[in-house]
Amino acid sequence: MDTVDDVGERLRAQGRRMTPQRQRVLEAVATLGHATPEDVVEKVGADGGPALAPSTVYRALEALESLDVVGHTHLDHRAPSYHLADHADHIHLVCRSCGRVEQCDRTLADGFAGNVLQSRGFVADVTHMAVHGLCATCANRT
Repeated sequence: MDTVDDVGERLRAQGRRMTPQRQRVLEAVATLGHATPEDVVEKVGADGGPALAPSTVYRALEALESLDVVGHTHLDHRAPSYHLADHADHIHLVCRSCGRVEQCDRTLADGFAGNVLQSRGFVADVTHMAVHGLCATCANRT
């Protein structure tokens, strides 16, 4: 992962700066792993600094995502889940029954991505997706 100083340099190169708010948001995402913007608001609200408005957190996430420092995945139909960009090396498996989120290596989707490329000419980014189904525990209950 880039250091906060590296991110600050990249922001300055774009005429922006690493504000204390952006730094707190980046640290919250790094600590939480996968986090909705609401999770980040809550985390920065508990870090000892002043509370940040949700709109400030959203803007900070957008700025950090534009630098490829954080990315997001849609685990469900609600708010996206943000994570550090260097954490985007897997596919999310979301259980529709219990809500458990597991991860698997993105290479397991190579066949799918290859088929989509061959049939449609579309280059799939499988690290941005979540596969919904039943985890092993819930599948064994049915």
